Amino acid sequence: MKKLSLSLLSLTMIAASSGAFAHATLEQKEAEVGSTYKGVIRIGHGCDGQPTLKVRVEIPEGVVSVKPMPKAGWKLETQTGPYAKSYEYYGRTLKEGVKQITWSGTLQHEHYDEFVFRGKLHKTLAPGQTLYFKTTQECADGENAWVELPAEGQNSHDLKRPAPGVHLTKPSEHSH
Repeated sequence: MKKLSLSLLSLTMIAASSGAFAHATLEQKEAEVGSTYKGVIRIGHGCDGQPTLKVRVEIPEGVVSVKPMPKAGWKLETQTGPYAKSYEYYGRTLKEGVKQITWSGTLQHEHYDEFVFRGKLHKTLAPGQTLYFKTTQECADGENAWVELPAEGQNSHDLKRPAPGVHLTKPSEHSH
C-alpha cells in the first residue's frame, strides 16, 4: 500500500508541475478519421477559486452519433440540432444529432475531474486538421470559456483560453 501511495503522489506532482491542469484539455489529442473517439475533457480547477457548477462541451461538425457518459452526482443534458450536411452512418442518413453536452453539479476548485463522451469521427473529415471541442466551465460568479481557436499558423499555446482539440490522422490499413 505504501508503494502505491508513493507512486500516486509522484504522479500527482508530475501532473501538477506539467501545467496540464491550467486549461480544459482532451486526454487523447490524436485520432484516426473514421474511428470512434472517446473524448475525455479534463477540468483541473474552478474559476478564481470558485467551484465549477457546469461543464458545457460543443460538438464540432463531422462528429456524429455522440453519446455522453453520465457522472454520479451530476445532471446530464444534451442539446441536439441539425448538422450542416448529412452523414451516411451504418446504412442510415444522419441529418441531426447531439451538438452540445452539459453536465451540472459541483466540482470544488481544489479538485480535478474528467467529463467523458464518445462519437464517430466521420470518414468525410479531412486528415491533418484539428477538431476543436469548445468547452465552457460555469461557476457562481463567471466562467472559464475554453473556446479560442488558433488562427492559421498560430499555436494554440499562444492563446489565453484555447479550445481543446484533437488532431485527425489518416485511417490505418486495418480500420474500417
